[in-house]
Amino acid sequence: MGQKIVIDPVTRIEGHAKITIHLDDTGQVSDARFHVTEFRGFETFCQGRPLWEMPGITARICGICPVSHLLASAKAGDCILAVTIPLAATKLRRLMNLAQIIQSHALSFFHLSAPDLLLGMDSDPQHRNIFGLMAAFPELARGGIRLRQFGQEIIELLGGRKIHPSWAVPGGVREPLSETGRHDIREGLPEAYSTVHTALEQFKQLLHQYEREAQTFGNFPSLFMGLVTPDGQWEHYDGNLRVVDSAGNVIADRLDPAHYQDFIGEAVEPWSYLKFPYYRPLGYPSSHEHCRLDNGMYRVGPLARLNVCTRFGTPLADQELREFHDRGNGTVTSSFFYHYARLIEILGALEHIEQMMDDPDLLSTHLRANAGINQLEGVGVSEAPRGTLFHHYQVDESGLMQRLNLIIATGQNNLAMNRTVTQIARHFIHGSDIPEGMLNRVEAGIRAFDPCLSCSTHAAGQMPLHLQLFNAKGTLLNEVWRE
Repeated sequence: MGQKIVIDPVTRIEGHAKITIHLDDTGQVSDARFHVTEFRGFETFCQGRPLWEMPGITARICGICPVSHLLASAKAGDCILAVTIPLAATKLRRLMNLAQIIQSHALSFFHLSAPDLLLGMDSDPQHRNIFGLMAAFPELARGGIRLRQFGQEIIELLGGRKIHPSWAVPGGVREPLSETGRHDIREGLPEAYSTVHTALEQFKQLLHQYEREAQTFGNFPSLFMGLVTPDGQWEHYDGNLRVVDSAGNVIADRLDPAHYQDFIGEAVEPWSYLKFPYYRPLGYPSSHEHCRLDNGMYRVGPLARLNVCTRFGTPLADQELREFHDRGNGTVTSSFFYHYARLIEILGALEHIEQMMDDPDLLSTHLRANAGINQLEGVGVSEAPRGTLFHHYQVDESGLMQRLNLIIATGQNNLAMNRTVTQIARHFIHGSDIPEGMLNRVEAGIRAFDPCLSCSTHAAGQMPLHLQLFNAKGTLLNEVWRE
C-alpha cells in the first residue's frame, strides 16, 4: 500500500516550496520531489521593455541577490551595445559582486543553516532559529550579522543603497568608490576576517558530529560547472565555463558562456514551476532518481566553483581550499559541504577586496562606454552566490525587449536537489512514524543548496510546517503540525 508524505512549506529558504515523499507498501521511500510552487513570469512581462530598464527590473527578481541580476543584466546590455566597458567599471562591478557573495553567504550560513549545525538537527524547533543561536552563541551570531552588514555596506557605498541599487547599467556603472568609502572598507576588514576564521574553525570541529549527514546530504556523483580564469583560477565575474565530473576529470573547458545553449538544455516537469537545466551533451536524466556518471545532472554554486578551480588566487583561501579537497579526497561530492565552501569563498572574497583597495581605478570617473543598439542579441553571465547566472536578451532595433531567457543557479541545481531529497528520505524515513528531526533533515538538505526561489522569506522565528502521510487510497495515516 503506497503512502505519501508532504512537507509544505519548506522553511528557512528564500521563497516558497514543498516536498512530497512517496513510500512503497513496505514503508520504504520509493521517490521524493522538491516542488517549487510559485510562479514569477519575468521572462514574459519584460517583453516590450527598453533594454536600459532591464538591470533595474530584473534586480527585483530577488531581494537577497539583486546585485547578481543587476550585473548579469548589465553585461547582457554591454553585448548588445557591442562595447568594451572601461577598466575601472569592470573593477567596480567585480568589487560589488564580491560584496554580494559575502553578504549572501553570511545570510545562508549564519541565519539559515547555523541553527541546525550548532544547535542540532534534533533540537527544539521553537529555539532552532537565529534567535536561539543568538542566545546560545551570542558572539558568533553577532559576528555573522556584522559580516553580512559589511557586505551590504560595500554595496551601499558603491550603489547608494543596500538593496536594488541603480548603479550597473549597459556600458558601465554610474558612480565610482569614494575615498571615504575605501577607508570604511579597510576599517571593516579585520572584524570580517575574524568572524569567518572563527566560523571555519567551528564548522570543521563539528564535522565529526555530522558524518552521517555528510554521507547522505546529496552525496552522489554528478557534474560540476562554474567560471574559471584561463589558467583555472576561481572566478566570479568573467572567464569561461569549466565542467568537471566527480572524479575531477575535466569534461569540457573554456566554454564560451555566450554559447550556453550548445551545452545547457532546459527541461520542465509538470510538478514544479522551476526549470530543470542539464548538460546537453550527456542528455536529460530519464528520472531525477538516476544518478549515473553518464547523465547530464550538474551542480553549480560554491561547492561547484571550488571543485572546478585549481586555486583561489589568495593565500588564506588557497590554504583552506587545499584542506577542503583533502577532506574530500579531491573532488567533494557531498552537498553538505556547500556550507564549508561558502565560508572559504567569504574568506577569499575578503582577500580579493583587500587586494583591490590600493587600486586607483576604483576612484576613476571614466565609467561609461557610450553607444546605441549595435547588436540585437546579448548574453550576460556572472557567478551569483548560488552559482552561474545567465541573462539572454533579444531586442529590436529600438532596443525593446523581444525575448529573454533567464537561467538561475537554483534551477541548475534542481535535479541535484531532487536527488538529495530522495537520498536523505531513504536514509532517515522508515515507515509512517514522522519524528520532527527527520523532517528537519529533509529540509536541511535543501537548505544546503541555499535555494533562492524569489525574495527571502521564512528566514527567522518559528516556522510553520504541516506534514501529512497518506496511503495509496488517500487515507490520512498520520500528520504533524508545526505552528
